[in-house]
Amino acid sequence: MRIIQTIAELRQWSREARRAGNLIGLVPTMGALHAGHLSLVHAAKAQCGRVAVSIFVNPTQFGPTEDLAKYPRTWDADCAALEAEGVDVVFAPVPEEIYRPGSSTFVEVEGLGSRLDGQSRPGHFRGVATVVAKLLIAAEPDRAYFGQKDAAQVAVLRRMVADLGLPVELKICPIVREPDGLAMSSRNRYLSAEERQRALVLRQAIDAVAASIAGGERDSEVLKAVARANFADQPSVQIDYIAAVDWATLLPVAIVAPGTLFAVAAWVGETRLLDNFIAP
Repeated sequence: MRIIQTIAELRQWSREARRAGNLIGLVPTMGALHAGHLSLVHAAKAQCGRVAVSIFVNPTQFGPTEDLAKYPRTWDADCAALEAEGVDVVFAPVPEEIYRPGSSTFVEVEGLGSRLDGQSRPGHFRGVATVVAKLLIAAEPDRAYFGQKDAAQVAVLRRMVADLGLPVELKICPIVREPDGLAMSSRNRYLSAEERQRALVLRQAIDAVAASIAGGERDSEVLKAVARANFADQPSVQIDYIAAVDWATLLPVAIVAPGTLFAVAAWVGETRLLDNFIAP
């Protein structure tokens, strides 16, 4: 497995691999890898001849009061896991390689970028869109892999890729869960044992909504009330949002149709967690 730290070297690797007849897969990450990330690697390995994984804790997607400094960094364990998976390249740039001195260009997806997580975290999706655009331009992949857990991010990136005409296919992989059902996240490690138990309410709310939909309920306000009722048993868990939206626009819908995104975000202690469900 090769470690690359510069855009020029990454681009050279990608172009050489393509000339050799390979499809190029890219898995963008901020490190602190878990089984959810590795599921993206598995998908990339199955569909592409060469796979690169980026590890870059992107400073522009963190707000001034957020957890950039304490975001988990587990470089040795990450590299060991990726090598075991047969990844070809790890792209691990320093911040100055991605944001050159004097850099003043950002990518902002208007409208979408200020909905759901974008409303809760102003500027977050500007940072995400910018860094992903830079990674796609640097690696020139045929396919890039993201997880459904970050469903609002997926909507923003799909719009960005379409609007900019970037020649890449975004592949969205299912949520991977802990044995007890909690959606895997690098931030789960912030949770105390007690908080970890309380965090299960996000999955319980999603399951309750899924059961209601299976029973024929499609009114979004009724379904949001179903989700909210689960949180009533965990008053220390603070709801950020409960939303039923069109996954392409992130705008609210009155009636949940096949493909509707039902998403929840909540604070468990100081840790913000996400979960979601795509209506059948």
